[in-house]
Amino acid sequence: MANRLPPLNALRAFEASARQLSFTRAAEELFVTQAAISHQIKSLEEHLGIKLFMRKNRALLLTDEGQSYYLDIKDIFNSIHDATERLLARGAKGAITVSSQASFAIQWLVPRLTAFNALHPEIDVRIKAVDQAENSLTEDVDVAIYYGRGRWPNIHADKLHTEYLIPVCSPLLLQENASNGKPALLTLDDLEHHTLLHDTSRKDWKRWFKQVGVKGVNVNHGPIFSHSAMVVQAALHGQGVALAYSVLAKPDIDSGRLVCPFNDVLVSKNAYFIVCRENQKELGKIEAFREWMLNMVASEQEQITDGQIS
Repeated sequence: MANRLPPLNALRAFEASARQLSFTRAAEELFVTQAAISHQIKSLEEHLGIKLFMRKNRALLLTDEGQSYYLDIKDIFNSIHDATERLLARGAKGAITVSSQASFAIQWLVPRLTAFNALHPEIDVRIKAVDQAENSLTEDVDVAIYYGRGRWPNIHADKLHTEYLIPVCSPLLLQENASNGKPALLTLDDLEHHTLLHDTSRKDWKRWFKQVGVKGVNVNHGPIFSHSAMVVQAALHGQGVALAYSVLAKPDIDSGRLVCPFNDVLVSKNAYFIVCRENQKELGKIEAFREWMLNMVASEQEQITDGQIS
């Protein structure tokens, strides 16, 4: 019995053509060519051994058999549509698991979740902190925050922030400290007398000094932190000057706990992306979370141009 079922594509072409009484409009609806629709209808008629359409005075009409078949097919397609809507409605509720590096979750995501909860009280967000964001889109994770260049196979990725590395420090460093003899941090040359805080490696500070044209500052000293949130915390406590990611430092800059002593910024080659499985990007709760994050980022993104590199 199953082998007598016609191909689904042919049935879709028939349903759209019968409803529109036009191969041209059916083709536009299904994003195919008119020739493709005609071919599908012809193959369906051959499969059934029944004529479904006839042309009269340049108009497309259904035969009696075609009209009867359309009424049955229409109900089936309506049932499929309703079932899909019910499935997506269920998908818009419940829990969503989001994986992210701890630094991004702590500094950016968690403080903003109140806004998402207000918009979608029916969705419970579960945050899963990971050390390495890439490849964290495991079976138990719905959405992940990756940091990279946006090239991941079989994954839908939306860029969040254009990322910048910016020098930040405690406002206390802008004042002369008599206890340790360090001068106030007022000019680029003053950096020679202050501790440089490093995120993962010393390469970023080397690139930054090269960009601003300052020589003679030893970047091979100063503590190195394994997590970006740690280097921000060290700067907050006045332990030195950090070259921090703008997204992670922004909350503390906005509050005045951190200041930017210089306007020169370093454009990162990487950026944050919200990623999900390609076939789930429009699933209720995932689509809701993606849209919220993208809208939140769009409203916050600051256009920093001074000191950019090509």
